[in-house]
Amino acid sequence: MTKIKLCGLSRIEDIEAANQLKPDFIGFVFAQKSKRRVSHLKAAELKSKLNPGTKAVGVFLDDDLDTVGALMNLGIVDMVQLHGSEDEEYITKLRAITDKPIIKAFIINSADDLRRAGESTADYVLLDGGKGEGRAFNWELLERIKRPFFLAGGLNPGNAEAAVADLHPYAVDVSTGIETDGVKDKNKMTAFVEAVRKGEEK
Repeated sequence: MTKIKLCGLSRIEDIEAANQLKPDFIGFVFAQKSKRRVSHLKAAELKSKLNPGTKAVGVFLDDDLDTVGALMNLGIVDMVQLHGSEDEEYITKLRAITDKPIIKAFIINSADDLRRAGESTADYVLLDGGKGEGRAFNWELLERIKRPFFLAGGLNPGNAEAAVADLHPYAVDVSTGIETDGVKDKNKMTAFVEAVRKGEEK
């Protein structure tokens, strides 16, 4: 069964919607320049309201190792997603700080990008078309990936069903595609989850 990650949640209303929809993961963005960024205190507040069955993923962009490790070890996030230029050395050092699972994001423009994703020592890889812009990449390249992956970039309620049915990703990750005017939209969140479930039936 394809898992679902609803990313970039920043309001109590977003958490309440997620608690009804029961995705496998939600994402808190800590990247400094992101319009979806939440403070550590806000993330802690939101996490306290989150259904215990849903894992909170912290999204970081070239952040200080100690900061990332502290958030994980304080229980504010259950998993870490590295969305910058973090290399294998960074991942090794992070593992020395925390035993929580690590997702490494890769922007896919070529077969070589997929090769690097396949070789990553992260627990999971996330394949994206950009850094949160909601841009899709050429899904035909995915024939080259030999490990489970999170599919991100350009997903929305209109294409999620086909993406799941055709590509069988380990998980799908959406943010822009469930927003209206830059704010999470409960109706779109619901439609996205329903589309993913329909795709699994095919």
